[in-house]
Amino acid sequence: MATAPEPVVGASFLRDIYHRVNPDYSGRYTVPVLWDTKNNAIVSNESSEIIRMFYEEFDEFVSEDKKGGWLLPEAKRAEIDAMNEWVYDTVNNGVYKAGFATSQGAYESAVGALFESLGRLEGILAGSGGRYLLGSEMTEVDVRLFTTVVRFDPVYVQHFKCNVGMIRHDYPAIHKWLRHLYWDIPAFKDTTNFEHIKKHYTKSHTQINPHSITPVGPLPDIVPKDKE
Repeated sequence: MATAPEPVVGASFLRDIYHRVNPDYSGRYTVPVLWDTKNNAIVSNESSEIIRMFYEEFDEFVSEDKKGGWLLPEAKRAEIDAMNEWVYDTVNNGVYKAGFATSQGAYESAVGALFESLGRLEGILAGSGGRYLLGSEMTEVDVRLFTTVVRFDPVYVQHFKCNVGMIRHDYPAIHKWLRHLYWDIPAFKDTTNFEHIKKHYTKSHTQINPHSITPVGPLPDIVPKDKE
């Protein structure tokens, strides 16, 4: 059930959105969902498509300095696409491969690839010469990686058994990058709710956590910039 009121169509459950479009729908109910309020239709439920749609279709709603796909500069597009590919496979989706693995071999393979990529990202950030993955300007790769890294210590370390290391203790460059995005750029903090995040995972996946117990730690959910 929704943890906050759904303001567009008044749905109590995600499945209500899907059945509003097709009452006979029998597939998976997944987020995110980009909803067309005029046509009462789901435009897309694929995050990589939706983020690009925001660049290409919504310029009339943003300030001049944010028009034209500013997170996807043409000069860096090939580099962004290449990084997105391996980061998605081994990090964004890698935590799920580990968490939902049904064999020791599959789990260890996913965890190995995940932490190899975290090490690679640590090196990239340490040597980027700027605050972001591709230098001094934020791009799409920062946005896409943030959503996984901000959940890593509070959820994935314990819930998905991704416990070879923690961002706050073992990856100083990633940790610095994460805290900069969260504490210095309001859009990241304003759209992160740790209570929702932790309860979603721990109370949704009963095959992983059959008693739906939500761990208290680690505390704090994210370390303030003035503390280590």
